[in-house]
Amino acid sequence: MGHGSDREQKYIVSSENDATGAEAANELGDGPAWDVVVVGAGPAGAAAAYAAAVSGRRVLLLEKADLPRYKTCGGGIIGPSRDSLPPGFELPLRDKVHAVTFSLNGKLARTRRSKRMLFGLINRPEFDAGLVEQAEKAGAVVRTGVTVSRVEQHGPAVPDRRTVAVVLSDGETLLARAVVGADGSASRIGAHVGVKLDQVDLGLEAEIPVPDTVAEDWAGRVLIDWGPMPGSYGWVFPKGRTLTVGVISARGEGAATKRYLEDFIARLGLAGFEPAISSGHLTRCRSDDSPLSRGRVLVCGDAAGLLEPWTREGISFALRSGRLAGEWAARIAEAHDAVDARRQALNYTFAIKAGLGVEMAVGRRMLAVFARRPGLLHAAITGFRPAWTAFTDITRGATTLAGLVRSHSLARRALDMLDKRA
Repeated sequence: MGHGSDREQKYIVSSENDATGAEAANELGDGPAWDVVVVGAGPAGAAAAYAAAVSGRRVLLLEKADLPRYKTCGGGIIGPSRDSLPPGFELPLRDKVHAVTFSLNGKLARTRRSKRMLFGLINRPEFDAGLVEQAEKAGAVVRTGVTVSRVEQHGPAVPDRRTVAVVLSDGETLLARAVVGADGSASRIGAHVGVKLDQVDLGLEAEIPVPDTVAEDWAGRVLIDWGPMPGSYGWVFPKGRTLTVGVISARGEGAATKRYLEDFIARLGLAGFEPAISSGHLTRCRSDDSPLSRGRVLVCGDAAGLLEPWTREGISFALRSGRLAGEWAARIAEAHDAVDARRQALNYTFAIKAGLGVEMAVGRRMLAVFARRPGLLHAAITGFRPAWTAFTDITRGATTLAGLVRSHSLARRALDMLDKRA
């Protein structure tokens, strides 16, 4: 995997892709070197780079950090995430979840079990690096250690209307026919597109190494605790000899969120163990009318504010939106005029809204219900078999939250009733 710190080599090319990279570099003097430039090498960016590269386009994937790098994330891989992975990708699973303990702010704990695996747990550094490697194998060129300061679609840096200029922090300018912004929840590309957000939450997390005896107690089981602030919850995800312990709640409740995490860790009997990493992260959900494109620039994943509003699950949204962004960016790269480029961008927007957008709408309804009546949700999922079955179906990927509401009249009636009560 290449690193941008090697200044003598302008384009860093994986061993499988020397010909592709050389061809791209040779075109520098005559139009854009790249069909698609993807900014950000998380799951969304890697998925976009892979999808564009498999279609035969010349793809450059940019990442400001050196890989692998840590990300604040529970690391749960549910069915929709697994189903969106590149063919042949082997998940670096740290544990397989067969049981979930639910509690209501530390009380009324109940464990539900399943004979079949519900979902898997990964560490993000390994997972993200593996996805980038798949993109490289598909033909993408990777540069790490480079920061994008802005993109320009007009002006002296842009030779024609079919070109986007990607300006790096050191002043270097890269040219592309299409750009995909996957640079996280504080995205500069998202700012260029005009992404609008209507829900911002603060997640705090600790990676806690524990002795084997403690690790064995958690093997194959996660804890989900419905928290004390409206819409908040906490989790424990076991990954071998490390427990990922975190909480999330609405931004603006920073002190209360920190207290929740401290109390949560103490209640679990884990306060005596020193965290290897403590971190925080803001998650941001898009508003319904937020744009997903501008000209030849698309956004996906966290950069577009695409995640599930209730659970704030983002990996499956990143992989699915990234794949779509890569596919449509490849088409935009071939567009000969602004009208055709706009048509392709609108097709991308439609694909996102018809799928992930519908899921987000149901997630918002679930969050509203959960924020007002967490006890009702806890009672349903721990004591009402159809609710537990729905949970297992969603985590395994047999359905989605939106699919469940759409296809099961009982689920639809229950959510309508809860909406009214909320």
